[in-house]
Amino acid sequence: MSRSTPSGGTPPGSTPSGGTPPHGTPPAPGTPSGTTSARSAPVPGTASRSASDVLVIGGGIIGLVTAWRAAQRGLRTAVADPRPGGGAAQVAAGMLAAVTELHYGEETLLGLNLASAGRYPDFVAELEAASGLEVGFRTCGTLAVALDADDRAHLRELHALQQRCGLASEWLTGRECRRLEPMLAPAVRGGLRVDGDHQVDPRRLSAALVTACERAGVVFHRTRAVRLSTARGRAAGAVLADGTDVVAEQVVLAAGSLSGRLDGVPEAALPPVRPVKGQVLRLTVPPAYAPFLNRSVRAVVRGSHVYLVPRADGELVVGATSEELGWDTTVTAGGVYELLRDAHELVPGITELPLTETCAGLRPGSPDNAPLLGPSALPGLHLATGHYRNGVLLTPVTGDVMGALLATGELPEVARAFTPARFAPAPAPVGVS
Repeated sequence: MSRSTPSGGTPPGSTPSGGTPPHGTPPAPGTPSGTTSARSAPVPGTASRSASDVLVIGGGIIGLVTAWRAAQRGLRTAVADPRPGGGAAQVAAGMLAAVTELHYGEETLLGLNLASAGRYPDFVAELEAASGLEVGFRTCGTLAVALDADDRAHLRELHALQQRCGLASEWLTGRECRRLEPMLAPAVRGGLRVDGDHQVDPRRLSAALVTACERAGVVFHRTRAVRLSTARGRAAGAVLADGTDVVAEQVVLAAGSLSGRLDGVPEAALPPVRPVKGQVLRLTVPPAYAPFLNRSVRAVVRGSHVYLVPRADGELVVGATSEELGWDTTVTAGGVYELLRDAHELVPGITELPLTETCAGLRPGSPDNAPLLGPSALPGLHLATGHYRNGVLLTPVTGDVMGALLATGELPEVARAFTPARFAPAPAPVGVS
């Protein structure tokens, strides 16, 4: 079982401990976490019609921020999702880690990540004012550490890549790391201090987005979309599971890893997203142990990645596994064991903390680990999906990009490298059939 370090952009569907997860069978887009659902046709005689300028399919944080920004621009906006604010936000850790999330070959994505990270303070202030809710935004910084020589070498290479990209990070000795975070194990060999990588609480973020949408006039259809509607060669809305026929001038498909499974979408317009399972633990830091950690701590332990994210309210999030297991969202003993084992090597005192929740969900992975933002091959159908491990980080810029596209028809420059067209098949050479 391998692990990566998602920045909160985890799954659109999730299974908290005690739930009944599906095993290998994908739910329909928008199905609540921990449930399975047949793609049943609307009950005859129950159909009704609802008209909107914009219909957003999927009520996770990406769908919600898209709907909020569209409504702010005066567009009549609706969201189709059985449980708006659920899914990914219930599992994600919420690290805003544009610098420490940098991977080789993802320098283009880095630009989008940095653009979104830079918008976060103003975005949070606006959202909290609009919703009256706090989102747990903390500018506490991040410390990435290594526990042996091999992992230290890997971290050194990451530091060199960060420097080549002009990013701000500081190399620390093991002693300097422990001075910043006294709970770290004596075995820590070195680390990177990144003061610009922050965090937000995705559960609070999603709740605030739901409220902001409601106050902006967004209409919520609390049921799933079962089929995209088309008319005259373009997207024209969707048919919902309760029989409602939502007519819309523009449709945004923002259903996370389920985005590629909506009936009625032409094959050429289906987003190439896949589910990537992640398991996450939540612990509670009793007042007697506080402050347990002052900032988010990430580590490479025997080649596997682990992170610990301390919340201001005493919650400590530990993650995350990365498993290519299709639609399975089972919380496994092995996943929990590996996370606790590696977290204990990093911070031995963690085993004294109460374990309050285990959960698993599905990140929407794309072929190049970057999101699909903008018009699809079907006129009137736009995509906002495939954010993989950066969904929470990319929330502000995704909202701005999609809002501008829906209102003006123009995709902002910052997102033009991430259009779905980059995955279109290359045209055959002239004369070749």
